Amino acid sequence: MKSLLASTALVCIAAPALALDCEGLTPEALGLSEVTFTEVAAVPAGEDSRAPQCRIRARTAERVGADGKDYALSFELALPDDWNGDFVHQFNGGNDGEVKPATGALKAGTGDSSPLAQGYAVVSSDAGHDGTANPDMGLAGGAAFGFDFEARQMYGYKAVEILQPLARKMVEAYYEKPVEHAYGIGCSNGGRHAMVAAARMPGAFDGLLVAAPGFNLPRAAVQHALDVQALTPITGDLRTSFSKEDLALVAQGIRASCDALDGLEDGLVMDTAACQSAFDLTALQCAEGQNSDCLSGAQVSALQTIHAGPKGAEGQQLYSDWSWDTGIEGGNWRFWKVESTVPPWEKMPIIGVMGAASLAQVFSVPPTEVEGAPQALADFLMQFDIAAQAGAIDATSETFPESAMDVMSPPGADDPELAAFRDAGGKIIVTHGVADPVFSVNDTARWYAALDANNGDNAEAFARFYPVPGMNHCSGGPGTDAFDLLTPLVAWVEEDIAPGAVTASARADNAELPEALQGASRPLCPAPTVARYQGGNPKSANSFSCE
Repeated sequence: MKSLLASTALVCIAAPALALDCEGLTPEALGLSEVTFTEVAAVPAGEDSRAPQCRIRARTAERVGADGKDYALSFELALPDDWNGDFVHQFNGGNDGEVKPATGALKAGTGDSSPLAQGYAVVSSDAGHDGTANPDMGLAGGAAFGFDFEARQMYGYKAVEILQPLARKMVEAYYEKPVEHAYGIGCSNGGRHAMVAAARMPGAFDGLLVAAPGFNLPRAAVQHALDVQALTPITGDLRTSFSKEDLALVAQGIRASCDALDGLEDGLVMDTAACQSAFDLTALQCAEGQNSDCLSGAQVSALQTIHAGPKGAEGQQLYSDWSWDTGIEGGNWRFWKVESTVPPWEKMPIIGVMGAASLAQVFSVPPTEVEGAPQALADFLMQFDIAAQAGAIDATSETFPESAMDVMSPPGADDPELAAFRDAGGKIIVTHGVADPVFSVNDTARWYAALDANNGDNAEAFARFYPVPGMNHCSGGPGTDAFDLLTPLVAWVEEDIAPGAVTASARADNAELPEALQGASRPLCPAPTVARYQGGNPKSANSFSCE
């Protein structure tokens, strides 16, 4: 491996050199100012990269925050030896704060081969803050950047606004050729980044692949409080509110009510909309004297409450309702809402750790510092007065002149048209697991329906939405979650071939699948169509059509 460390930022601008080589590469050679290279390395194939590349690790936008702490936008740019002429901006998830390896891959949605391995130049960043900079705050430290308004802005939208043109310039200078097409790819908060880019930077990306988008992230954080408040009283401990067997019982009830609605009883409920009225949770409630193979009245009430979504003081919907789906028995659903497997978290679920810290310190004005111990974070959500305190996500102050919703959500998300993105020729594919425990697929479905209505019932000319039955957050769950939406997106952008049904397969290592689905494939259908069985091999996607 060849590497170069540069400890000082270069502020002069130089013309790009010819015949650039990774060895000895400097910001000057790429015509950069106010960028510090922390590492430049020629990385061989197979070394955490999946492709031979020139890897640049760097930072820009360095500053001292209002909280007195050092901030920078750190990033990694992977420049493959065999470049295909295109560029991918990899949008990361969670609270960001970490530069993930720049491969461009999603857990579900980009197929078996990463964009980097396919020849795309790829950039990844930490969105302008270091999530490990506040270890003294324990598990709340990753959300401590929320006390600095500019760090919030970077996390919300400015990091992409700064990095996209910068990284593109670096790619073009290195290869001495213009980028032919630019793509953005992300799941969860990364999906939110992509939707924000479509609204705020309509000409920056030719294609966007958006998975499980948290485009109303502060509102979804209010849902975390509702979840904890509804689930904890069942046993007095959030982590024991539902056993794995309890959630499997709910999934079995959903299958019994809805599995045949798509024409085939195979363990997978494809007709989500019809299932919502066909399934009756109360049928699973224990009868008098029954104490097994049923749910308690408290469990039934709690699930009804969290599926209805949080309400304001006047009964108004503060976030979204949720769909009943067999993926409620998925390990990822449990990990987020009920119980994790992480000892340092005391096995608290993600909503009770990261969710609590984010609501308190990033999504509220003013922010509230919370204790970083697992139980203390869960207690914060337990004590959060939803009706009285949820307005903090829309509040502003002299210190925080933009609300958390304004910072995080795409402008116009409640009534989307994306006219500028559409008119610039952009294409967007959105996918979302129907059993996502973090961001409601119903919220995304309503967004797409509004987008369609605002485009004369013709949003499909530039946008497609693919719900994934059985899938949890970004991947996992009892569904066919191995699929490639990047290839049809590229064909749409570069060849004007509009996407239709996409084949999704069962992963061989997915132990959560019903036996009937082992080795099976199913079509992912663009909404509002549904995969319906037409006869033939029940394990083949070819036996279904999107209707």
